[in-house]
Amino acid sequence: MEITCGTDIIEIDRIKKCIEPSNDRFKERVYTEKEITYCESKNNQKYQHYAARFAGKEAVFKALSKYIDNKFEISWKDAEIINDETGRPKVTIHHDISRKIEKIDISMSHCKQYAIATVIITWNL
Repeated sequence: MEITCGTDIIEIDRIKKCIEPSNDRFKERVYTEKEITYCESKNNQKYQHYAARFAGKEAVFKALSKYIDNKFEISWKDAEIINDETGRPKVTIHHDISRKIEKIDISMSHCKQYAIATVIITWNL
């Protein structure tokens, strides 16, 4: 068994600037339908939730990076972050690499200016 981790922090304003002018173009490239529906439901705080998920995806990619190479291209939508029935964020990997993952855990947080995420992956190698 092996454990890898990834962490990312992003300015919420940076994500807001990417979403506002391009409208759906940026969102559709980075986020799944479920992620967009969730973030849009947050109204005035939607950019904080988009930013937290962006940081979460970056943290996932960092935790996967040891086992991802040019043979295993991975896209933004291959890492989906949705909340379970208790409201806790959960990562689903829609990629062949997921067969090697025993468990993946994520923690996300945000304030007015920043969003941060940390991911820990336990590998079943």
